[in-house]
Amino acid sequence: MNQANIYSINGPVVKVDNVYDFKMLEMVYVGYKRLMGEVISITKDHTTIQVYESTTGLKPGEPVFSSGNPVSVTLGPGILSNIFDGIERPLLSIAAKEGVYISAGSDVDSLDTEKLWDVLITVKLGDKLKFGDIFATTQETSMIEHRFLVPYQVSGEVIEVQKDGKYSINQPIVKLKDELGNVHPLTMVQKWPIKTPRQVFKRLPISVPLISGQRIIDTVFPIAKGGTAAVPGGFGTGKTMMQHQFAKWCDADIIVYVGCGERGNEMTQVLEEMTQLIDPKSNRPLMERTVLIANTSNMPVAAREASIYTGITIAEYYRDMGYHVAVMADSTSRWAEALREISGRLEEMPAEEGFPAYLPSRIAQFYERAGYMETINHKIGSITIIGAVSPQGADFSEPVTQNTKRFVRCFWALDKQLAYARHYAAINWNLSYSEYISDLTKWYNKNVDIRFLTNRQKIMALLAEENKLMEIVKLIGSDVLPDDQKLIIEISKVIRIGFLQQNAFHKEDTFVPLEKQLRMMDVILYLYKVSQLFLQEGKAFSLLLRTNLFEKVIKMKYDVPNDKLEMFDDYMPLIDDTVSKIK
Repeated sequence: MNQANIYSINGPVVKVDNVYDFKMLEMVYVGYKRLMGEVISITKDHTTIQVYESTTGLKPGEPVFSSGNPVSVTLGPGILSNIFDGIERPLLSIAAKEGVYISAGSDVDSLDTEKLWDVLITVKLGDKLKFGDIFATTQETSMIEHRFLVPYQVSGEVIEVQKDGKYSINQPIVKLKDELGNVHPLTMVQKWPIKTPRQVFKRLPISVPLISGQRIIDTVFPIAKGGTAAVPGGFGTGKTMMQHQFAKWCDADIIVYVGCGERGNEMTQVLEEMTQLIDPKSNRPLMERTVLIANTSNMPVAAREASIYTGITIAEYYRDMGYHVAVMADSTSRWAEALREISGRLEEMPAEEGFPAYLPSRIAQFYERAGYMETINHKIGSITIIGAVSPQGADFSEPVTQNTKRFVRCFWALDKQLAYARHYAAINWNLSYSEYISDLTKWYNKNVDIRFLTNRQKIMALLAEENKLMEIVKLIGSDVLPDDQKLIIEISKVIRIGFLQQNAFHKEDTFVPLEKQLRMMDVILYLYKVSQLFLQEGKAFSLLLRTNLFEKVIKMKYDVPNDKLEMFDDYMPLIDDTVSKIK
């Protein structure tokens, strides 16, 4: 292990006077406390390192040791149900060993090296294996089978196989012999550089939606498995709440939640709530298929940048096993701010609002690691990235929001006024969009009904028309509008309150299956059609309002249980009967 000495210290940025012992993006150990760092710049005079821990107390002249390897994460069983910091140190283990604060240079194994796992070997003597092949499995949690993959640049013939049984993660369970005669022992763990995407066989076309049970998402602005979405919103607009709902209800196999630079009390609340949530599909704790990466705003700024890459690398590892993974990044704005701070200390030329010129490319590199893939071992897996953005003052024109918008295909703009009016989810239907509609049309037509997207189109047209009419109403009031336009405003209110607004705490409304979403749209559009015919007969709209039909339709989301959808059959006759009785 090579050594050099510290020349200067500027917050998390440390310069070293020996430039010949280090490589770009290499992991190094800084000072006598052996703080973890990464080489980010090399010139003929100095090597620059960003340190992932607090540099308080560090002095010039202290040694810096080379590791010879890039910054990597440890991948193996025990990741799920765990809580890590931005550089994959297990916070629960550190708390048990050192207390509530992480000491400088804390060296704790990422995964439990003593726990015994019940391993089932899936290969036999003489089998030929290559990178990405599965050679054994274990039940990591009651819901997830952990499939052990042959590490990168390792291949050969199986020459030794252990019996099925209990092993710790560092015990060899299979041995390979390559063409050169070298023997490679395979354990349950492997390392992977966090800034290098894991290889796949090929990208597949995006064609399957990620179902969340949230009507405004599944119906109006759907996201696909392997897709990307941005959730921009100011303080208190419900970004974290929305990601919670997604984590709990979406049909991904595994959830990776990255809390990047969030406030400590908010992160604590997330950790406590996540550990108490019950997975509705299995009735087991949600943590059994979740990994949390917690990086609060008072943690070192460089680790904030690393946390995003740590989370996506773990997600890629489970994707390669053939799982569908959803990554919740909360929030990428804090990550961008970390880039800005380090860039400033490096004295780089600032771009817009002080962010570094390479901000767009870093955002693109992150979101490009999503996708619907055929893995190296020919399984199908996906990574869906949902990144929260926290623009200052809810200004969507700021650089992080605008650059994120360039690289994602789903944009769920959270609205402060909707949030303060207790309208959940507070997604503004006039500012948001999804570009996945055309990709998912075939799936919706085949698996739900051909009416689904037709109904969606009609509902979106009504909301767009209402938006135009409200500009007139703000100026001169609604009384001057003709009855057909009053009907559009009233039916749009039914769509907004009865369909788009959802109650996360109501048993029947917290998760809504696609079939119920379709039937709800059918009823709303049927009410609109019957009301139009009523007005065409020359009757007054005020007579229609007195029937309370609109209020009854709004309440159907509570009145019709998810397992009794046949109750929707009563709504059309009720509408016909009520309207026909109006004198």
